[in-house]
Amino acid sequence: MLKNKKIGFIGGGNMAEAILKGMLSSSLIKASNIFVSEPNKSRQTFLTTEFKVKVVKGNLDLVKKADVLIVAVKPQIIREVLKDIADQVDSKKLVISVAAGVPISQIENALSKGKKKKLCVVRTMPNTPSVVQEGVTAITAGKRVGKPDLKISHEIFQAVGRTVDVSEEQIDAVTGLSGSGPAYIFMIIEALSDAGVKMGLSRQVANELTVQTVLGSALLVRETGTSPGELKNRVTSPGGTTIAGLHALEKGSLRATLMNAVEKATLRSKELAH
Repeated sequence: MLKNKKIGFIGGGNMAEAILKGMLSSSLIKASNIFVSEPNKSRQTFLTTEFKVKVVKGNLDLVKKADVLIVAVKPQIIREVLKDIADQVDSKKLVISVAAGVPISQIENALSKGKKKKLCVVRTMPNTPSVVQEGVTAITAGKRVGKPDLKISHEIFQAVGRTVDVSEEQIDAVTGLSGSGPAYIFMIIEALSDAGVKMGLSRQVANELTVQTVLGSALLVRETGTSPGELKNRVTSPGGTTIAGLHALEKGSLRATLMNAVEKATLRSKELAH
């Protein structure tokens, strides 16, 4: 559905770059149909050199050219950016936001500027592994978004990983789990690597073992469709090494700690949204 569409990125930062890379590498769209509005000169040069996309003069020029607008700016400035382009946005354009913590209602209000306008707005919550096309993006659609536009949204973000549909009320939980989740996993990887070094392994070997173990375990869950609990049981022999290690994790309240982390991050996301 994207083949004949023109895509406009407002903002050319890391997430925009990841989406660009994913769409082009999967041949979803031609570079000639992608436009980027980015104030930083070095980023402009990088994006045009690396991806052969077109950098336009400003946001208004971009909006005139694009059918789909991907708003990839910081949450602190998104309202100001949207108000500046509001007069050029109508119901024919699909607006997709990747700004964390900004509700659809606020996006619609900024684009309406007090007028009654029928707008197609999609809010997304991608995570940082999107940079290596292994992210996951939660998608929630405004009331006026039809199935074709929702499908386009999924196509775009499936180019950088996997997608799920959620209600907007669940976005804060998504932020607490998959949005902040990579940081939890990075800390676990760091701790396991440190443990390997403590037990006499070199840092290089400990890192290699840890990263591949985490990656392989995640793929095993995904590819087999087997529950993590069942896979854990298959590794655990009576009186063996694994059950001894699991006992230590239970004594350290690993599960409760991770659940608390997701809960705290979710509540913080709700606070920031207000």
